[in-house]
Amino acid sequence: MLNHNQQLPVYALEPDGVGRNKHFRMYNFTGTLPDESDFLIPHRKDHYLLVFMRRGGSSLWIDMNPYSLKDNTFYFTEPNQIIVKDGFQELWSTGIAFTTEFLSLQGNTVLSGLPLIQNPQNGHELLLSEVDVVFVEDMIAKLNAEYQSSGEWQQRMLAAYLTVLVTYLSRLYVEQFRDIGVSVDKVLLKNFQLKINERFRELREVSEYASLLNISAGHLSEVVKSQSGKPAIKHIHERQVLEARRLLFHTDNSLKEIAFDLGFSDTSYFNRFFKRECNVTPVEYRMATRKMYHDY
Repeated sequence: MLNHNQQLPVYALEPDGVGRNKHFRMYNFTGTLPDESDFLIPHRKDHYLLVFMRRGGSSLWIDMNPYSLKDNTFYFTEPNQIIVKDGFQELWSTGIAFTTEFLSLQGNTVLSGLPLIQNPQNGHELLLSEVDVVFVEDMIAKLNAEYQSSGEWQQRMLAAYLTVLVTYLSRLYVEQFRDIGVSVDKVLLKNFQLKINERFRELREVSEYASLLNISAGHLSEVVKSQSGKPAIKHIHERQVLEARRLLFHTDNSLKEIAFDLGFSDTSYFNRFFKRECNVTPVEYRMATRKMYHDY
């Protein structure tokens, strides 16, 4: 069990038996489940990760922002962002991972300056048209073919194909985030989310977070709702539920112990809270998730 006071684990890019490249790796999932070992475990990666999601339905947290993964959509993260795999549906996707060292190699430096890599808007999701999907699939096929080959030209070819793909996606990035500025309200939402991640076990009310941020509860609620589309209290509840699900899946702690860990003084209240947020009881959730992995 990961104690909430411990430093989050950082996952390095590990070479596989195909590419044997410690700075670049392809991941292809065709109906497989995510790795059970890091399911619902907050962690960081020391590398960039681009993912083309062919079939959505699952969910993911990036820097404590939840994303409901959509069909034919591109997702991307930078090194050291907090990531939580929040769903256990089968994956149909391709991932492209590469390190900062890969970007610094001779000939690859143009990648570093592209908007998708710089990510000034702190975005993580790109919606693709049918034309975009065709282009992305073609580039992924070329990358996969080169990744599985070998020879002195492999590194150059991977960099060339990746540059074309990221350049194309950067154009989409600029178009999709053109009118989104970094406003004071957006900064406030980010700070609110950071405070929740730090204090969700002990603080349960919007007013308590407003005090930490030195603003009124009314103003905080208004800004959070306008920026995220969700009430401020919903952000607090989502973080509590995420931790509850992690404890239910990764530990054998009793419901009473989990409820106490999350700041609930009464197990029955925790049961009602979880059922309201997840439409299943804690026991039902624990049984369903473990059964799925066991049956698989």
